[in-house]
Amino acid sequence: MAAGSTICKAQLTISDMDRNYYETHDLTIAQHPSETDERLMMRLVAFALNASERLVITKGIGGEDEPDLWEKDYGGDIVLWIDLGQVDEKRLRKACGRAERVIVYTYNLKSASAWWRQNGATFARFKNLEVIYLHAEGIEKLYGRSLRLQCTISEGELSLHSDVADVTVTQERWQ
Repeated sequence: MAAGSTICKAQLTISDMDRNYYETHDLTIAQHPSETDERLMMRLVAFALNASERLVITKGIGGEDEPDLWEKDYGGDIVLWIDLGQVDEKRLRKACGRAERVIVYTYNLKSASAWWRQNGATFARFKNLEVIYLHAEGIEKLYGRSLRLQCTISEGELSLHSDVADVTVTQERWQ
């Protein structure tokens, strides 16, 4: 955990009809001082979309050799590497070489679109890479240091419900 991080606790109840996955996860997340509330909530969305018993939220921004989330098999090999934002080509090349599957969840349409226009053709050579844009307007409204979230996923659409707000997240597959 990075010095000066804010600790957030989340109880995330997931009902994923697409994958027949129904589970409650108690998560502790270190929010790096430079990480926005929106980005932290996007880490929770990425977790919900890929939840499994071995998926782990890592150090996030503070971890150079780690993604935002990952899943390792019992032998320690990386099965799934998940990063958020606009990831550079060098980092993605390294991730695609280390993991069976790599997903980049991007958001903030203006900057994400510019990043994709600049890098999309280069990223096409990575066969184990998926790039998904998340439409999640108002996601930061759900933020808190202690969260209780209900998440329902159906037909690729994710609905998050809390005591303070409800937010719908849709996915747009770019690669």
